Amino acid sequence: MAAPEKKDGLQDKLLDHTYDGIQEYDNPMPRWWLLTFAATIIFSVIYVFNIGPVGNGNGRIADYEADMAAYAKAHPAPTGGDMSGDQLLALAKNEEAVEEGKETYTAYCASCHAPDGGGLIGPNLADAYWIHGGTITDIYKTVTNGVLEKGMPPWGKTLKPDQLAEVVAYVSTLKGTTPASPKAPQGNLVTP
Repeated sequence: MAAPEKKDGLQDKLLDHTYDGIQEYDNPMPRWWLLTFAATIIFSVIYVFNIGPVGNGNGRIADYEADMAAYAKAHPAPTGGDMSGDQLLALAKNEEAVEEGKETYTAYCASCHAPDGGGLIGPNLADAYWIHGGTITDIYKTVTNGVLEKGMPPWGKTLKPDQLAEVVAYVSTLKGTTPASPKAPQGNLVTP
């Protein structure tokens, strides 16, 4: 084997062990590698004590919750009080609005309340019995905010305000009709 070359007046030191006929020099690790290693250690300590679960940093979950709270504050959910009962009753007399409401009802509501309003897994909308109030403003609030305990999703963020009003106008026209196979009455009797 050739003698090691001199670098800067120093001779590389060969270690005294051999593995598979290969001898190893005792060279120090490159400075860039040591600096990179030190930087990763420093970064990990800062991460654990500032961002991770140990430190006082927010962490991803707290940041997510803060972002969701800010979004909810900037985009409040409709309360159902956006339209008055008189406006909804006037809309129920508008044939175009009722027809638009029927299309929306068919697309979103008929799967639970039946196409004719007789009720499937949802309650009968054609009788005089209502679970969450039977006035037109009560219906508007129920459609807008939903009743998750009963399986009614809130449609206030899915449908546009005019679609909400039109579907409520259509549902109000179902009262007193005779569905093909009506579901048994549920809730309290509401007289007009």
